[in-house]
Amino acid sequence: MSARNGTLPFSAFEWMLSLRYLRARRKEGFISVIAGFSFLGITLGVATLIIVMAVMNGFRKELLTKILGLNGHLLIQPIESPLTDFAAVAERVAGVKGVKLAVPLVEGQALASSPFHAGGVLVRGLREADLKRLPSIATNLRSGTLEGFDDGQGVVIGKRLSDQLSVRAGDQLTLVAPRGAVTPMGTTPRIKAYKIAAVFEIGMSEYDSVFVFMPLVEAQAYFNRAGDVSAIEVYVDNPDAVDRFRRLINDAAERSIFLVDWRQRNATFFNALQVERNVMFLILTLIVLVAALNIISGLIMLVKDKGHDIAILRTMGATRGAVLRIFLITGSSIGVVGTLVGFGLGLAVCLNIEEIRRFISWLTATELFSPELYYLSKLPADMDSNETAAVVTMALVLSFLATVYPAWRAARLDPVEALRYE
Repeated sequence: MSARNGTLPFSAFEWMLSLRYLRARRKEGFISVIAGFSFLGITLGVATLIIVMAVMNGFRKELLTKILGLNGHLLIQPIESPLTDFAAVAERVAGVKGVKLAVPLVEGQALASSPFHAGGVLVRGLREADLKRLPSIATNLRSGTLEGFDDGQGVVIGKRLSDQLSVRAGDQLTLVAPRGAVTPMGTTPRIKAYKIAAVFEIGMSEYDSVFVFMPLVEAQAYFNRAGDVSAIEVYVDNPDAVDRFRRLINDAAERSIFLVDWRQRNATFFNALQVERNVMFLILTLIVLVAALNIISGLIMLVKDKGHDIAILRTMGATRGAVLRIFLITGSSIGVVGTLVGFGLGLAVCLNIEEIRRFISWLTATELFSPELYYLSKLPADMDSNETAAVVTMALVLSFLATVYPAWRAARLDPVEALRYE
């Protein structure tokens, strides 16, 4: 039973005996149940970890793409004097290496109304050329066109706002701003009707229901901006490296400015996502840990039940190492197969998560993933290869460590003592 007798470590005999111990017999039914629950626990733990981490990654990626696709990576705000030289500043900043786009804009709040409904909106004035270069808008038009945007008095609105107001491209929309003309009686609200030039749908409910885009010149007149803008949005090729752009943009602006990057503007939101993601990982890791503890208890009971068999094997010449390996294979098989099945299950769910969401929504007749609550119109899942590998490795290591102590106990069993009490 040892290498010197012609049997190598992890030989076919050891594998045969290990796998035989995994099969249930009437006498050892309870031990087999524990092994089954251990397998199920590891499978579900690994699958759940992979799915939850993928969904959290998908959330962050989708939100980051949509938020930064519309709001830019750095915001230039004026200091000391208004941004009346916005065209020259934007041109100089756009010339900085790594800057994709510099967009001057006028921003203000208003009330959008139609004959059917009304609601608060955020109005942004942009140049037609800049609006066409924003992929989140230009590539997501559902109706209408951006052609001639600067020439007319049309506005571009989101799909959810269009549905809320029951209007379509070509219809009229009335905007009411609290700051209008100054009269002897005080400031009067400014009320003006605009034709809807186009309707976009980004897929983020907060943006699709709030944003209204109008020509920059018209927005300056509407919000009483005397030839200046509120700010300049800057889009760079690497959002994670905004720090290295600060000095370059400051130098290129050639005037006093205040810079705010996307991390400062969305710090609370993305920090909350990161904390939630880390906590979920820790909580779900406990599922795998509990399953590993089940392997320990199951193997200890198996060693106790197989004490007579172990003693006979030892008297026949099996070494302690052979007994150790037999029980290592027995316990590790549960962990390895459970981890692989869990990985396959997690992968299948992640690849079909939106179809599963729709099916469950149809089955339960409920809105399982409401865009009003979760901002996004569909459930995202983005599997990170390093993260998935870490989950699988963690499960395999825990499963292996769980088998070491019971296997060591089996190897240390004294055959004389085991046979004496049979």
